[in-house]
Amino acid sequence: MTLQQEIEDVYGQDLTGTHRARALQIFNEFIFFLNRGEVRAAEKIHGEWTVNQWVKKGILLGFRLGEMEDISVSNYFKFFDKHTYRLKKLSLGDGVRLVPGGSSIRDGAYVARGVVCMPPMYINVGAYVDEDTMVDSHALVGSCCQVGKRVHVSAGAHLGGVLEPIGAVPVIIEDDVFLGGHCGVYEGTIVRQGAVIAAGVTLTGSTAVYDTVRQRVYRKESDRSLVIPEGAVVVPGTRPLTNEWARAEQLSVFTPLIIKYRDVRTSAYTALEDSLR
Repeated sequence: MTLQQEIEDVYGQDLTGTHRARALQIFNEFIFFLNRGEVRAAEKIHGEWTVNQWVKKGILLGFRLGEMEDISVSNYFKFFDKHTYRLKKLSLGDGVRLVPGGSSIRDGAYVARGVVCMPPMYINVGAYVDEDTMVDSHALVGSCCQVGKRVHVSAGAHLGGVLEPIGAVPVIIEDDVFLGGHCGVYEGTIVRQGAVIAAGVTLTGSTAVYDTVRQRVYRKESDRSLVIPEGAVVVPGTRPLTNEWARAEQLSVFTPLIIKYRDVRTSAYTALEDSLR
């Protein structure tokens, strides 16, 4: 049986007795390949992002199998978690710059060479963070989130995690994206290559994004994610409410706006500082 078939087989079983021992063996093999980035919660196939539901099942299996253990550093730094999801083991040879100061990378996350992690930040299980990406202070890369190459996740930015429902597309950030400070990307939003999400922008499944350049509106549909186009520059905006009372009170709601598409000037402004690496 393939690893996928084994995960599918044990996922629905009663995990006691001999079934539990076999499931733990399969899970340990699964997390080995998850840590190496050789299995992923989602991947791009023929230009479209596809969810690998069996990988999400494998991650959820680990929570079912996990038993609480004391992983405290000392009597003053107490931590308790599932024994199946300890901290990721890294060495100098992995080429990841993990700066001291309270950051954590959970086991089952793939972090490629050249990634810089500034404290404190957190990368959760199932996340995939590709080469030369910067994860800045107070940033979160949620479970199963897929982050491409040379992405800048600025301070305070949150990339939501999507483990359930199993078929849901996780948050996906493609190559060369710039995510500004304290922005949030949630509910399976896909940000295409080279886009710029300005500080303070929030993108969710219920967010409508107004493209002032192409005069279009982007929304999440029942069968597809909210997709931010390649090279789009998204900034915070507002849209007036139209009912009579709201007009009288001059009320408006937050609305992300695409005000331009990436050009040489934008690229220079958002470039990662090589000297920091």
